[in-house]
Amino acid sequence: MPVGPFSFLQRERARPHHSRSSAGASLQPTLPDRFVELLRPGWSRIVRARRIAAGLLAVILALRGDPDTDRVGVVVAAHDLAPGHTLTADDVAHVERDRSTVVAGTLHDVDDAVGHTLAGPVPAGEPLVDTRLLGPRLAAVATGSTEARVVPIRLADAGVSELLREGDRVDVLTVTETEEGPLPGAHVLARGAVVVLAESGGSTRDRNERVVLVALEPEPATAVAAASLVSALTVTLH
Repeated sequence: MPVGPFSFLQRERARPHHSRSSAGASLQPTLPDRFVELLRPGWSRIVRARRIAAGLLAVILALRGDPDTDRVGVVVAAHDLAPGHTLTADDVAHVERDRSTVVAGTLHDVDDAVGHTLAGPVPAGEPLVDTRLLGPRLAAVATGSTEARVVPIRLADAGVSELLREGDRVDVLTVTETEEGPLPGAHVLARGAVVVLAESGGSTRDRNERVVLVALEPEPATAVAAASLVSALTVTLH
C-alpha cells in the first residue's frame, strides 16, 4: 500500500480516543474521584491519621488532668446521725469524692471525727464538716469571733428547750429559785447567744435533764457557766 504524506495523520485520526480521555481524567479528577481516593486505604494515610488522633488525645488528657488527682478522701456518715450524738468508728466511713464537690471544712481523717459530738443532724452518706461538730470552729462560725466559747445551760423550764433550734439567737437570764418556785424578776447574763445544740423529744425525765449548748464571747460565757452552778437559767428568743 502506498504511503502518502497524509497517511500518518489519517491513521492517528482513526485511532480510538479513550486513551487520551483517560489521561485527561487522571490529570483532572472529578470531586467523586477525589472522595473515593481519600477513602481508599493506604499505609501512609493510616499512619498519619493515627498520629493526628494520638495528638488530639494527648491534648484532651492534658486539659482534663489526671482523674486520680481529682479525687480526695473524706469522712462521711455511715448512717443517719442525730444531734448530740458522740461519734464512734462505726458511725463514720472514709470514701473518695470528686475534689470539686468537697466544701471547706470537710473532715479527711476518721480520727478527726471519732469522739466528737454532733451539733446537728447528718444523713447517711453526707460528708462531715467541722461546723457540725461541737468545738472552737463551730463557736467561731456561729458568733463570728475566734474567741467564742460553747457553754452548756440547763433551763429552769424544760419545755422552753422544745422551742429552740440550732442557730437561734437568745438572751440568757438568771432566775432565783425558792421552794415555792422562781421569784419575779431576772438578771440578763448574756445577750445574743447562739444556740448550737438543742435536742428535742424524749421522756419527761430526759427533758428535765436536757442541756442546751450556746456559743458566747469569752466574758459572758464565763458568767453564764458560773451562774448555771448556783441558779436556774432561762432564755428569751430574738
